[in-house]
Amino acid sequence: MHKVAKPVASVDARVLQLVADLLETMYDAKGIGLAATQVDVHERLIVIDVSEERDQALVLINPELVWTSPTTHLNEEGCLSVPGIYDGVERFDAVHVRALDQTGQLRTIEADELLAVCIQHEMDHLLGKVFVEYLSPLKRNRIKKKMLKAQREELR
Repeated sequence: MHKVAKPVASVDARVLQLVADLLETMYDAKGIGLAATQVDVHERLIVIDVSEERDQALVLINPELVWTSPTTHLNEEGCLSVPGIYDGVERFDAVHVRALDQTGQLRTIEADELLAVCIQHEMDHLLGKVFVEYLSPLKRNRIKKKMLKAQREELR
């Protein structure tokens, strides 16, 4: 989880299969976003779907933030990699991100609200960062203890 992802060299059949696998995993887990790094593929690829109907998948290959709003707000976030943990993280209100889509076309996405938060959260994964790293050391320590306890109980 803490590895920095490398750029995707080309949008080929392997990458398209990875996109399909990521979308399936995200939808099965009832998530709204998933980065390839979360499934131990350290390439710059994320999938997102914040739609109510769960039918508006957004694929971002080699995404880069090209603009961030001057304003931020605190958002309640969770993560498929840290199940059951939710806390506030300060994020930009709006972002513009440039990325390739699954057809290899370069696009610029203008996002605000939940989509902007999700993009920032998933792009953090590509940098090897998990949202709990924004929290205080005390909160991070509590989360670590909670996760270790859950792992021990799972092994029983």
